[in-house]
Amino acid sequence: MSSTIRDLGTIRRMGIEALTEKLGPVGMVEFLRQFDSGYGDYTEERHEWLDSMDIKTIIKQAEMQDNWPAHGDHPRAPGKAGK
Repeated sequence: MSSTIRDLGTIRRMGIEALTEKLGPVGMVEFLRQFDSGYGDYTEERHEWLDSMDIKTIIKQAEMQDNWPAHGDHPRAPGKAGK
């Protein structure tokens, strides 16, 4: 292994080549996806859609999802604990 200083483009290319050789193309992509931080401001976006909702709206939307039991029938509904 050489200790020659290389530019970042060369290091990136060599790294991708090494990952592809060891992991295959799909494994290389899966490995690199771990370091993608996404985009946007999650906290700000969360406030935009959650601050206007009350608990009744959230429960209603959850119950409308497929395979979600009615509010009183949920295993963790009040009065159902430990049953």
